[in-house]
Amino acid sequence: MIFREIKLPGAFEIEVEAKADERGLFARTWCQKEFADRGLKANIVQCSVSFSPRKATLRGMHFQLAPHGETKLVRCTRGAIYDVVVDLRRESPTFKHWVAVVLAAENRKALYVPEGFAHGFLTLEHETEVFYQMSEFYEVEFARGVRFDDPAFQIDWPEKVAVISERDRNYPNFE
Repeated sequence: MIFREIKLPGAFEIEVEAKADERGLFARTWCQKEFADRGLKANIVQCSVSFSPRKATLRGMHFQLAPHGETKLVRCTRGAIYDVVVDLRRESPTFKHWVAVVLAAENRKALYVPEGFAHGFLTLEHETEVFYQMSEFYEVEFARGVRFDDPAFQIDWPEKVAVISERDRNYPNFE
């Protein structure tokens, strides 16, 4: 795997190193040792999948509060997403900054989202599926979110949101 730290410290875009032959390809998408060797949280306790039938579906911006703060490894297994992370760590020099990465079934990239970041995405294609690996169990009483269009972050989404849950639409502004 090839780890590239993005502009927010602690967040990584991860590219697979595919081995191709006449059968197709094979690539490792997870290795606890490789993550731990880089100082990244490497304990996976839960995996989830989301499926969105419509393009321009927005999910996010989600996170969990301590002591159940979680890291996520996010991969798009069908279709494509505009995947966004926002640094919510008040002590960070990149506090309230955001970065987006296009994850797609075709590029096989993943995004490592550290604890203290909000995460969300907009589907770029119909019939999009996303696979998540999380370091903590989902705890509903610690689950939180911020608005996808909050002026505190000024996230530049590539197109108008067509589908969004009531919960995600009604998160309060950050400040």
